[in-house]
Amino acid sequence: MEPQAFDPAASSAQPLTKGSVINRLFRTKPIDQILADADHPDHRLKKTLTAWDLTALGIGAIIGTGIFVLIGTAIVGDTHRPGAGPGIILSFVLSGLTCALAALCYAEFAAMIPVAGSAYTYSYATLGEFLAWITGWNLILEYGVACVAVAIGWSGYFNNLLLLAGFELPHWATHPPGGPDGGFANIPAAVIVLLVTVILVIGIKESARATGIIVALKLAVILFFIGVGAPSVNAANWAPFMPQGFAGVGAAAAIIFFAYIGFDAVSTTAEEARNPQRDLPVGIIASLAICTVLYIAVAAVLTGLIPHTQIDIHAPVADALRLVGFKWGAAIVAIGAVAGITSVLVVMMVGQIRVFFAMSRDRLLGPWLSAVHPRFGTPHRATVITGIGVAVLSAFIPISDAADMTNIGTLFAFVLVCLGVIVLRYTKPNHPRPFRLPLMPLVPILGMLACLGLMAFLPGLTWIRFGVWTAIGVLVYAWYGLRHSKLAAGAAGH
Repeated sequence: MEPQAFDPAASSAQPLTKGSVINRLFRTKPIDQILADADHPDHRLKKTLTAWDLTALGIGAIIGTGIFVLIGTAIVGDTHRPGAGPGIILSFVLSGLTCALAALCYAEFAAMIPVAGSAYTYSYATLGEFLAWITGWNLILEYGVACVAVAIGWSGYFNNLLLLAGFELPHWATHPPGGPDGGFANIPAAVIVLLVTVILVIGIKESARATGIIVALKLAVILFFIGVGAPSVNAANWAPFMPQGFAGVGAAAAIIFFAYIGFDAVSTTAEEARNPQRDLPVGIIASLAICTVLYIAVAAVLTGLIPHTQIDIHAPVADALRLVGFKWGAAIVAIGAVAGITSVLVVMMVGQIRVFFAMSRDRLLGPWLSAVHPRFGTPHRATVITGIGVAVLSAFIPISDAADMTNIGTLFAFVLVCLGVIVLRYTKPNHPRPFRLPLMPLVPILGMLACLGLMAFLPGLTWIRFGVWTAIGVLVYAWYGLRHSKLAAGAAGH
């Protein structure tokens, strides 16, 4: 059945009764309508991505800030959590297994519903409009805060490279206002965001190609670190293996979960894949598997090179090589970190833009956001808005606890995706599934439990902030989305 045309006037004019509100909150969007909307000429995205492009995008998003920066905090600990010490190896295994369970659910959904929007779209098809909105709202938290944190991290590594080359930017140009070391703005962070924005407006294929080159470079750097560092590993540094017990391992797993975020961004590019039914599961699972193996190897080498108490929390991988005498190696790793973090920023912004695009197309956000550029075939308005917003925040706001906020929003989305797979298996048992996850419903149930378990290890303040953000989202939905929803307009036309 063809979806009805959207009429904003009809939507906004409909009175809201108690019964109609409840119906709208739990109204699901038919899969056929989702696919038809994606193929509408006004919102059709160009299909250019191959399985390699998708895998490269996934690796590009996954390997970056987590392994180059956050691993130090996870090993040593901070005021909010105990450190894992060498047990960080187990932390990566725990987070990797959690993501693997969620990845299988994402793969089934992405092959079945190959459209932009990721967990937001999947929730809309299975759990209803309200939970879809909450999912999308928290994906905005995931990608938006992550983009800001990644841009600031890129700026720090870029400034370090300039210092190694004998150049130094003025303090006011590299630090945001506020705090004891405040300046005027973090200009490098804003500049890199704006450059990435221009690339994404021109075209996703071009950004995928650039990401592919960067992925090859940073994989080479990580393999270089493993190859150079492994011969210098001292097994005595692995004892005690879990200095803070499982509490440290679990707390570290909750923060280095940030290092895995990105595989889900592959599903947000579903509409731009040439053969999404085959290539999306390959891109999601392959990128996660490759990164998990590399992470475990890096963690083993890093904690074996020097005692875990001596690991620098700001540049742990490069600094470890410097401490054991490989200063030239430290410079190479720093260059790889800049490249790696750049590719993370590209894919995280792609994810943010595609979530905006999908929510706008459903009229839960302003419809002008889902316009597609007539020449480039990209959602240029959503791209520009995202780029400007992230650039401003990166320049003027010092972001703390960004990883925790990103993680809790992502884990919540993963829980709903796992639940949605179970719901859709029972409500649409005969719908074509090019990829079927095994051991249903055991895999998604374990995925939900694992995600909730990692969320439990996050600091209490993070839960408070998450609650406030979600409450704001509920208010925005009640003020705008509830009345302007495309599904509500379609129902009103009957």
